[in-house]
Amino acid sequence: MEAAMSTTRGTIEMTVAMAISGTIGVFVVFSGQPIVDIVLWRCVFGAVPLLVACAALGLFRPGIITWRQFTLAVLGGVAIVANWLLLFAAYPLASISMATAVYNTQPFMLVGFGALFLGERLTGHKLAWLAIAFAGVVLIANAKAGPGGTDYLAGIALSLGAAFCYAVAAFITKRLKGVPPHLIALIQVGVGMLMAAPFANLTQLPTAHDTWLSLAAIGAVHTGLVYILLYGAIQKLPTHLTGALSFIYPVVAIVADFVVFGHWLGLSQLVGAAAILVAAAGMTLGWRPFRGPWRRTRLAGD
Repeated sequence: MEAAMSTTRGTIEMTVAMAISGTIGVFVVFSGQPIVDIVLWRCVFGAVPLLVACAALGLFRPGIITWRQFTLAVLGGVAIVANWLLLFAAYPLASISMATAVYNTQPFMLVGFGALFLGERLTGHKLAWLAIAFAGVVLIANAKAGPGGTDYLAGIALSLGAAFCYAVAAFITKRLKGVPPHLIALIQVGVGMLMAAPFANLTQLPTAHDTWLSLAAIGAVHTGLVYILLYGAIQKLPTHLTGALSFIYPVVAIVADFVVFGHWLGLSQLVGAAAILVAAAGMTLGWRPFRGPWRRTRLAGD
């Protein structure tokens, strides 16, 4: 009974975290600020709830993290901040929908890192899903190829770069087992402040209340609150359920882009986005290509 309640709570936390994450692109556009400024204020406002959470959990006592782990966390922070910069820059060029869809190629890059650096085996199933995801990226890239499509292609390239940086950050974070995730997140936003502050426009701060509300939401809600909910959910849920619920994020992002900005997806864009998301879900959840998720479930019950 207690285990079921924990799973239910984790499912709710993960669902809320992913739904909130899917709206971040809307707030980035609404803020109307330069990308570096958005990243800086995301880190500043995001640090507040993370500081409170770390203090409440007693994570500032000596011995919680070693210097080697701290160094790795800082390197992961550099990668995650680069990921934010590239992804936010991609939104106005390729649209929130397309940038988010292409960004979800990150699981394949993480698998590639595992094969290159950890000797993990690339199975035929994983390669098949990779081929489907690659076909999806090609379809999306070709949707606006030709004259006038330079900015769009640049946005797709930035999204791929953001996915790569996220995979680097995730790969580093995997080597931080035993370090409280809330503390890792706090270190990351601290690194973000140090990286963004020298390049941000701090002499002419925004004056509109709506701008500050957007920046505060990106930091306190989309970063601080989401990290707390996400890490709380990960501790309660099995890996396959965490992976399944993570795909709420791109779906919400695509819907939000349409509802708020009226961005329609062309046929090739729609097919390409679906190919990437299905392939990422299939690889994350262990589906067998062309046999569907039911095959995995039946085998698990044998």
